[in-house]
Amino acid sequence: MTATTKQIKVTLVRSLAAQLKMHRNCVNGLGLTRMHQSVIVSATPENLGMVNKSRFMLKVEEVN
Repeated sequence: MTATTKQIKVTLVRSLAAQLKMHRNCVNGLGLTRMHQSVIVSATPENLGMVNKSRFMLKVEEVN
């Protein structure tokens, strides 16, 4: 990972229960498994696509 790669902090704020399987898979792909868990991921197009797909369940912050 280079120093120029932007990173984002993603926090799960809604439960995965009763969500579409596609949305659960995107959240699990980001590394989130529990409510209020946060992970820092690179802002790659793949990760941003997963965040965009399930944005109603996530809180996203940019990391300096």
